[in-house]
Amino acid sequence: MYSIGPLTVSPGERAEGLIPVGTSSYGVELGIPLIVVNGAQDGPVLCVDAGVHGDEYDGQEAIRRVLADIDPATLRGTLVGIPCMNTPAFEAAARTSGLDYLNLNRIFPGDADGSYSLRLAATFVEQVVPAIDALVDLHTGGTFGEIAPLVILQGGYEELATDLALAAGHELVWKGGKWGGTVRHPTLAAGKPAITIEAGGGTYREANVELHVDSIHNIMRQLKMIDGEAKLRDSYTATSGTFARSAAGGFFLGHAEPGETCKEGDLIAHIVDHYGNTLEEVIAPQDGIVLWVRRIRTVRPGDEVVIFGEVQGEIRP
Repeated sequence: MYSIGPLTVSPGERAEGLIPVGTSSYGVELGIPLIVVNGAQDGPVLCVDAGVHGDEYDGQEAIRRVLADIDPATLRGTLVGIPCMNTPAFEAAARTSGLDYLNLNRIFPGDADGSYSLRLAATFVEQVVPAIDALVDLHTGGTFGEIAPLVILQGGYEELATDLALAAGHELVWKGGKWGGTVRHPTLAAGKPAITIEAGGGTYREANVELHVDSIHNIMRQLKMIDGEAKLRDSYTATSGTFARSAAGGFFLGHAEPGETCKEGDLIAHIVDHYGNTLEEVIAPQDGIVLWVRRIRTVRPGDEVVIFGEVQGEIRP
């Protein structure tokens, strides 16, 4: 038997339900939706989540498809899917919750006595982290931007999580993630491998759903949960990530695509006013890779416009 939150699932069975977090002002129970497939054979417990940001849709659909297609009779271990972690943010079609306007991806481990988003993070840490062996956190660039397919491997946890990161299948491995408070952090702190996979954004695309589906399947092969050998690249590119923010507000015009290489001094984008006058140029600070590019044209001072990646070396499996 496998138990997580309110669910207890027999071997060879599947179930779905909600880990309660709170009640909305109109009396609807809010929480973390779960889909669980408990394999008939022993193996690890892998949790795959999406929808930490409500405007990132591709991973949400990928999780539903993978969980629907898995045969519990042949599955080794347990697959836990959280298709939409942050349902209030999804309802708002926004990066942040419409209840307290917090960014869930910056506030883990949360606070059980705080506002809804803080309680949501605390509930995940209390009820999900102890019940899993590994975590894959799916993201896109959101409605505001588009990101090259990559995996984020948290600095300081390379020994714990590199195998999982390489099995995600993307050439780019963003080593670091200097900001704290992500869903990775409490999972890694508990001694369990956790990674974030990024791909796409700007809108929903079937191609990006398939990228996420392929990553999940390959990670499951790596963990011996399903049949087949995990496909690994001969080498991977390790990169850092630096956020460029606008100094001027205006209309954003990008000149590079996610994943495109750049040279120091290259013009990556510029910002114009309503008359077409250039207010600001966004210049590549070093040789490297354009990881993320803004897709929303409206720019205010201090908005993120580009993420640059500086190549740090090669990773070989």
